[in-house]
Amino acid sequence: MDLQFNKKHIWHPYTSTINPLPCFPVQSAHGVCIQLETGEKLIDGMSSWWSAIHGYNHPDLNKAAHAQINEMSHVMFGGLTHEPAIALCKNILELVPRNLEHVFLADSGSVAVEVSLKMALQYWYAKHEQDPTIPMRSKFLTLEHGYHGDTFAAMSVTDPNNSMHKMYKGFLPEHIFAQSPACYQIKKGQWPAFNSQDIVDFETKIVQQHNEIAAVILEPIVQGAGGMRFYHPEFLVKVRQLCDRFGILLILDEIATGFGRTGKLFACEHANIQPDILCIGKALTSGYMTLAATITSKTVADTVCSSEASCFMHGPTFMANPLACAVATASLNLIKQNNWKHQISTIETIFEEKLPKLQKYPQVKEVRWLGAIGVIETFKPVNMAIIQQHFVDHGVWIRPFGKLIYLMPPYISQPIEIEKLIVAIESAVNSSECFM
Repeated sequence: MDLQFNKKHIWHPYTSTINPLPCFPVQSAHGVCIQLETGEKLIDGMSSWWSAIHGYNHPDLNKAAHAQINEMSHVMFGGLTHEPAIALCKNILELVPRNLEHVFLADSGSVAVEVSLKMALQYWYAKHEQDPTIPMRSKFLTLEHGYHGDTFAAMSVTDPNNSMHKMYKGFLPEHIFAQSPACYQIKKGQWPAFNSQDIVDFETKIVQQHNEIAAVILEPIVQGAGGMRFYHPEFLVKVRQLCDRFGILLILDEIATGFGRTGKLFACEHANIQPDILCIGKALTSGYMTLAATITSKTVADTVCSSEASCFMHGPTFMANPLACAVATASLNLIKQNNWKHQISTIETIFEEKLPKLQKYPQVKEVRWLGAIGVIETFKPVNMAIIQQHFVDHGVWIRPFGKLIYLMPPYISQPIEIEKLIVAIESAVNSSECFM
């Protein structure tokens, strides 16, 4: 593998072209292991950025991909349809909250968020068009420490001060950010008491500015790349109540949390609420191909389509790619077998037993876990180049960021593999060289 060409010409995510981070050459991947060209076999703790929930080279997913590519790999979705898309959308609607009826297939998680925001804006455009006394709402209310993607509209609802996107502040539309609720830790399946102060700032902003707000957009229960924070389900209950009170749409971004990651099929089930618009992606194809979806209630969809455009003005070239749809259906069929519940419970039990022991190390500020998400927050930022090599030397693949070392392993990971990931993290937090 020509690593010199890679270093000189290929621009990797979140990596400088001036002083690029090392890249490790992958030869293959099977089960939960990534095989490097240099011979090392690494247990994957990242599920390839939270997507490969069933592991690599799964026979059912491989079979679906091979069967579909022999029929057609792609056909445009404008004016045409196909069985892989129909089968997938049937599967999606069987799994998502009951009020959601219309599926818009998109390219990626960030695009699904863009679609959701456009839907909300077009919804209020149509409402205003039909009755000019209804204000044309164009703002979004969201939370500090949130993250919704790297494209422009998605960045605009991502925390502008505490994220990788702060340099774009001033170029993006300015939306409304409420204080994040406190970070909670579930123990033995029970949430601690909810602090009513958590909702005060959010409620104040929605009361004062509801005539401007098209929608609330949140990551339910888990704020992912913005800080790996877990918040109380009661906060989400109260958000839903406030949206209902003021007639504001609720968009839930379940791109990272959907399909079992938090111990519920969808994180909103922790609060037993339903969104008006739901974004899904990542695990939808179990990491095989890029695919996402934005799903809405009939009320939202029909209102959007009652505007002068008479349709939703968005149409990705690779929308409903048949190959991706076929693999996604196979992935959801595995989810429907319900073994994920046992898998997630096993991982969470190990996290609950093993992670608190890391609290004793001076580098560790806090540990927390929920479902198949384990987080070790440190006092200092990691030295990415050194800690990445450290993990490879210990036979694992873990990709921290900032002051967060976290695990989102494939669901099929065995206890011995989870424990090896945690041992590698323990070794890292016990080494000052791994931190800035």
